[in-house]
Amino acid sequence: MISSKSGCLGTASPVGRARTGARAGRGTGVTRCLSYAALGVLIAYAAVAPARAADVIKGSQVYARHCAACHGPNGISVMPGAPHLARGDGLMQSDMTLLASLKSGKNAMPAYLGILSDREMLDVIAYSRTLRQ
Repeated sequence: MISSKSGCLGTASPVGRARTGARAGRGTGVTRCLSYAALGVLIAYAAVAPARAADVIKGSQVYARHCAACHGPNGISVMPGAPHLARGDGLMQSDMTLLASLKSGKNAMPAYLGILSDREMLDVIAYSRTLRQ
């Protein structure tokens, strides 16, 4: 049974004792219990939260609006130095690496951080991979 002077697992808490040494500054047993409970809830939510696959249709719309001017409507680059997506130039990287490139910009490509959401950029990456001939 947990009383007002016990911690998470029924052990005595430092309430009423002077807090010195290595344990000074740490939360009480109750505070730690609440922290562990909150962490458990977050882990449980992450385990059951549905993962959403990239949407190639939305990716094509965003690509047409933001990317086709340089990379071409069919992935055949029209701007010198732009990757030729129909050949798969630059697409043999992980989604997270490509996402970082889109966020920060690269060479003549502007940074899309704050312009497109991560989801929109991942949709564009998925669509770009369909352009390979």
